[in-house]
Amino acid sequence: MINPNALAGLRRIERDVRLDLFRGIGLWMIFLDHIPHDVVSWLTLRNYGFSDAAEFFVFISGYLVGFIYAPIIRAGLFFAAAKRLLRRALQMYVAHIMLFLLFTAQIARTVRRFDNPLYEDEFNIHNFLEHPDVLIGQAITLRYKPVNLDVLPLYITLVATAPFMLWCLVRRPNLTLAASVVLYAFSRWFDWNVPSYPAGTTWYFNPFCWQLLFVFAAWCGNGGFALIARWVWSRAVMWLAVAWLVFAFLIVMTWHIPALAVLVPKWMIKVIYPIDKTDLDLFRLTHFLALATWVSYLVPRDWPPLKARWTFPMRLCGRHSLPIFCLGVFLSFSAHWILMQYTRGVWEQLAVSAAGILIMIGFAWLLERTNEVPDLFVEVLESKEAGTESA
Repeated sequence: MINPNALAGLRRIERDVRLDLFRGIGLWMIFLDHIPHDVVSWLTLRNYGFSDAAEFFVFISGYLVGFIYAPIIRAGLFFAAAKRLLRRALQMYVAHIMLFLLFTAQIARTVRRFDNPLYEDEFNIHNFLEHPDVLIGQAITLRYKPVNLDVLPLYITLVATAPFMLWCLVRRPNLTLAASVVLYAFSRWFDWNVPSYPAGTTWYFNPFCWQLLFVFAAWCGNGGFALIARWVWSRAVMWLAVAWLVFAFLIVMTWHIPALAVLVPKWMIKVIYPIDKTDLDLFRLTHFLALATWVSYLVPRDWPPLKARWTFPMRLCGRHSLPIFCLGVFLSFSAHWILMQYTRGVWEQLAVSAAGILIMIGFAWLLERTNEVPDLFVEVLESKEAGTESA
């Protein structure tokens, strides 16, 4: 039943430019991280802490779902919200299948051109080229995925189930968040995951675990963060977050500088490792939350650089995250085979990295311009109609 009071309270959603900025930064980091042995990837988050761009996107997606669609469901328009969310999930599914076909074709062509079967095994498409009739069916059901195509199935699953999660979140927000924590704990304890291909394997991003970050973000977007903001930004929590970020930085440095590993006590090594990405290890989750605590404090909605020219390319890419992500997958493999087949010099790494980011910015600019065309067309038609009526 439609709630007139909640419906009257629906407001025009004001775009949070911060989310565009961080999605754009995340897209650039994903592109750079997917280029093996790239010196520019030292600029990305994963080299200085436990979490990386994956947490960025899951949290931002969940926050937007809670911020935009929870008020709509609260107003009694559940099916309207569900229709929009399921349509978005379908768009991502179609994008994933198209990306899968084009990406495997790109790798197969590279293998034939350079007579180098290494790429088949490195990107997990050898079986597909041997048995395409079987693997296409596995890809359609999201069971088979080449390397670098694991994250979209996670988003598809989270967004497709979001209407039901939001229905619970609107009615019992704290209970829904608690249920998400329980599901996370049980899935880690009992090794719950979605089966993948070949038999015996599972999804790289376990949706039963990663849903916790998504649900928590939706809870924040639904107004939950306003309830805990004073506590989150308290002096004690902020200093605790700093301590955790410094600790993570020091541990990660031991991965890059083996000589430092001897400084880590053996008992600590047993506690820390392995830091599992598949099941969203608590070390990754808490590291991201510590980082988000400071970012949310230092970057308010009216932060002046959000309107600056130097942040425009990042914001532009962030506004078109799905197509830019798909393009980034192609560009990262292109950069990979260029460096593998020709040279891996530092200048070449800088060149292919810069070229890829510039292509992403240019493509995002074209998408932005094409989105403006319908609005301009409508304005022209309205002006002509107005002129006809006055005549």
